[in-house]
Amino acid sequence: MEQSNEYKKGFIPYALAAFLIGIVGGFSTVLGPSFVQDIGIAYNNTTWTALAQAMSTAACAPILGKVGDVIGRKRTLLLGIAVFTLGNVLSALANSLVFMMIARFVVGIGTAAMTPVIMAYIVTSFPPNQVAKGFSLYMLISSASVIFGPTLGGLIISAYGWRAMLWVCVAICAVTFIVCVLTAGKQDSQRRPLKNFDGIGAVLVLIFFSLMLCVPSFGQNFGWTSKAFLGVLIAAIISLLGLMAAERKAVQPILPGSFMKRGAFILSVLALFLTQGLMQANMTNTIVFVNYTQPDNTAVSGYAISVMYVGMSLGAVILGPLADRFEPKHVLTGSLILTGIGCGILFLFSEATSVLLLMASLGILGFGLGGNGTIFMKVALSGLPQQEAGAGTGTYGLFRDLAAPFGVAVFVPLFTNQITGLIAGGATGADAAVRSIHLLAIAELICIAAGIAAVLFLPRIRNKGASK
Repeated sequence: MEQSNEYKKGFIPYALAAFLIGIVGGFSTVLGPSFVQDIGIAYNNTTWTALAQAMSTAACAPILGKVGDVIGRKRTLLLGIAVFTLGNVLSALANSLVFMMIARFVVGIGTAAMTPVIMAYIVTSFPPNQVAKGFSLYMLISSASVIFGPTLGGLIISAYGWRAMLWVCVAICAVTFIVCVLTAGKQDSQRRPLKNFDGIGAVLVLIFFSLMLCVPSFGQNFGWTSKAFLGVLIAAIISLLGLMAAERKAVQPILPGSFMKRGAFILSVLALFLTQGLMQANMTNTIVFVNYTQPDNTAVSGYAISVMYVGMSLGAVILGPLADRFEPKHVLTGSLILTGIGCGILFLFSEATSVLLLMASLGILGFGLGGNGTIFMKVALSGLPQQEAGAGTGTYGLFRDLAAPFGVAVFVPLFTNQITGLIAGGATGADAAVRSIHLLAIAELICIAAGIAAVLFLPRIRNKGASK
């Protein structure tokens, strides 16, 4: 019994790291709008602060996942927490948009070091018949730790300002680092020599996927025919061609091609891009919507976002494990329909939207997203060889973490720029926000319908050996 539970003890520092990412992420959901308002710039600049963190979180994940296979997961985990802490310190000191973007980029590097090794531990150290439950536990920790962040963060910002909130995050980081050092133990994953490391591929992965995130943001903010957009688009295409050539020649490529070519991976990633990006986009847009329609009652958005994470936690533990008992793509279809209902409630938003309606929309959306996130991990990472655990989970993490900022890059400018345009045309701020949120609902429902279509084409992947 002691031996059978050893993997649970070993998971403690990884669970703490997942908790850290979640709770600090929860606090940070209310950072962007407060920061840009404080320094006196437009709300659509929240896109750039979120984008800076997303670039490093996503693009560095496969690189640092592979590094974790080389230097050991626990060492990578601790280094990730240290860098994450540094990024939050820099964020608290930021006095300009550029400074804040650099700080959030550093935060993303820390996240990119921690996330792949957490997932790799579950894939390689949990018993085969417990992996799906391990991912459900991971999603539960990640979602539940965020629940109180938006509300508490909003209250701290209202009372003491956004810098005070970030210093609270720094304190949480420091405590977590100390506890992880004490619980990590001496044993680590088997290390491999740093030989034939794909350095060129690592650089090109960082460049291409960072540029990929910039493409929709530049198009919506500067125009689809602007020099800025065309320059980013051309640079992204050139870097993609270079990455493809480098990965073909690499002895140990950063991106495992055979793993990525499977239909289960490709279709899961496509559905992720179409749907999971709604999470962060709707959180930011809800804050902006409330700021326009109820400027004297902005704390209600924090309550609604907290309910969203309650929904995600419940979705992870209720819907996620169903993929062990039923065909995963059927469970995914149901959870995607729930996300559609959550988005459909946006049509009911008005200038006097109640907190209950805000909570209903984000809560139902979160319930569906929590189930989606857990099941997509099971589907996409099925059949991953242990020797490629770090690279494989890092690659999945890359696309998973691209999905949310991609949604932010598309849906936040769509919402905020529409508001700006309507106000310029003579509409009041509140009326512009209502009309824009209804347009946003239409766009999101179209994406969800496309995501359901992608899921229906998934191959049958039910684990027949799973316990009933």
